[in-house]
Amino acid sequence: MCKKTIISFSLLALSSALLAQEALFQSKSLTPETAMTAARAAMEFCRRQGYQVGVAVVDRAGLTQVFLRDRYAGAHTIDVATNKAWTAASFRMPTQALAAETQPGKSMSGIRNAPRVLAVGGGLVIEGGGTLFGAIGVSGAPGGEADAVCAQAGIKSISDAIEF
Repeated sequence: MCKKTIISFSLLALSSALLAQEALFQSKSLTPETAMTAARAAMEFCRRQGYQVGVAVVDRAGLTQVFLRDRYAGAHTIDVATNKAWTAASFRMPTQALAAETQPGKSMSGIRNAPRVLAVGGGLVIEGGGTLFGAIGVSGAPGGEADAVCAQAGIKSISDAIEF
């Protein structure tokens, strides 16, 4: 074989190896137990504040892993908490930040009309070590900011387990 042919085959093999590496990816997910720990901690934090809430934890794709509803939480909290978590995971940002970016007159205002998008406080991304694991959504406290504080308590309860 000539030198040119060997170089061509080498480049072809190298490009094939690079394409194979890009064809797959790996992701980490919360265990159901870790998701449950976060949901319980958020609900218990809200309960200590006198709030009856629903809490949803979703995976990175927005699929529900855990949902907890306190005994007197409103029926609406099931859909609202789940959609807050879904929105945070989907947009990879807190729902309160999305609310600010989608106000009337802003370039992203139309996104509020998309199904399941809930641009109001209470949905937070769960991430650690630069990896998105999912999101948590809380509904039932008096306002999105209070919901977000409860959600943050849920994340704090698992922060040691997800930081690496």
